[in-house]
Amino acid sequence: MSRQIGWFGLGSMGLGMALNLQKHLQAQGQPALHYSNRSLGKGRSLQDAGALPEKDFESLVRASDIIFTMVGVHLLQEGQILTIPEISTDDVLNDLVSKTLSSDASLDGKILVDTSTIHPDTSASAAERLAERGATFIASPVFGASPVAAAGKLIFAMAGPASALETVKPYTLDVMGRSIINMGEDVRKSSLLKICGNILVISFMEILSEAHVFAEKTALGSSQLEEFVANMFGPVLESYSSRITSGSYAPPLLHQGGSPPGFAAALACKDMRHALNIAEAHGTSLPTTEVAYSRLTRAREFAGEWLDSAAMYGTARQEAGLEFWNGASRRGNE
Repeated sequence: MSRQIGWFGLGSMGLGMALNLQKHLQAQGQPALHYSNRSLGKGRSLQDAGALPEKDFESLVRASDIIFTMVGVHLLQEGQILTIPEISTDDVLNDLVSKTLSSDASLDGKILVDTSTIHPDTSASAAERLAERGATFIASPVFGASPVAAAGKLIFAMAGPASALETVKPYTLDVMGRSIINMGEDVRKSSLLKICGNILVISFMEILSEAHVFAEKTALGSSQLEEFVANMFGPVLESYSSRITSGSYAPPLLHQGGSPPGFAAALACKDMRHALNIAEAHGTSLPTTEVAYSRLTRAREFAGEWLDSAAMYGTARQEAGLEFWNGASRRGNE
């Protein structure tokens, strides 16, 4: 039996994921995707592809059997000032769960699949609250940037009841993602893997930042270092290196023709705080993450919020007596 699929969250990741899902449903002759977003206008391309808009999240819940969510917080711009809202991704998801529970529709058998990066305790709370009304929560954070999402090649770390995982698998594997890592029934495990994955990503960026500053100070040269990184470690680490050498660590502002940073420094700091707090609670430490967090925090204090998670490179440059900005980045907030 065909199930009605819903989608909420059309940011840089969510839109690409939702488009791939709608194309799959259409190709399989299944009912069109229903979608909603805080700003429905962002779904114009999704509507053009045949998906159906819902005015709000409550309406989406009523209309759908399975609801995927990809939520987050975004940089706000007022004139030339860029800020981060005083809410977190966890706050947004908790609000959506509350709206689901306040719905006048029956929730028996409904499945909520969250693909965002949230704290393990938030996942556990969502699962417990929804279960009380007969609904199921699946924690399924994804690995990959927005171009990977658009290409349908994300990695899903999925946890929840086994039967529910099997139900959503056909809408995920080879649709929005290239693989699924089955994390079992404990939804905390998916969130922990995502946080651990971000420890690796941030640590790679920290080490690459240090290596590039070393290459510049010794006149070795960044281009030769990046060529070595590509040949030795492959395209993933090469792409991380490119975020430094291309200047993407401090991209142009909107009024300069720039685009939002791929992984905003503020969000990376939020994920690092989660990681550091969890590590401390379990009697271990993350020294590289601590250095990266300190440098990225100082980068935000110096250059504002329009920074990528690779901006610890700018701080490392300053510590070595160089300018925060390299030749390819913006030159400040002008």
